[in-house]
Amino acid sequence: MKTFKTSNANETVSLGEKIGNLLKASDTVLLVGDLSCGKTTITKGIGKALGVTKIINSPTFTIVKEYKGSRCDLHHLDLYRLDGINNDFDLEEHIESNNVCVIEWPYQVEELLPNEYLLIEMKRIDEFNRKINITGIGRYKEIEEAL
Repeated sequence: MKTFKTSNANETVSLGEKIGNLLKASDTVLLVGDLSCGKTTITKGIGKALGVTKIINSPTFTIVKEYKGSRCDLHHLDLYRLDGINNDFDLEEHIESNNVCVIEWPYQVEELLPNEYLLIEMKRIDEFNRKINITGIGRYKEIEEAL
């Protein structure tokens, strides 16, 4: 596990961009953290590295937002409200596709998650500061080490 601290949104986006530069098609990133800890902010940086030019915002009420990128497409999922709302949602369709899949609140469907992924755990210290732990599981250990 590697730990990072950011003191503003720009630093969090920058860290996301560093992560995004190491990702490739079919990669899965799990984002864990309380509300307002910066999960969507770090996703903006990942998207920037993938060549996404549209504004990335939270898919809270839509479950998934798909973005075209010049290097790779991004599927940004928020599974917080998935339980009981949309039982026919096909997570595998997104994970097994040829894009980067970033999943907020992944443990809502723990049994459907892949065995290998990049885990980003975020903690809000105060209004501006964040503590971010990054752990590579399986083949993603290389990404953790490269950061």
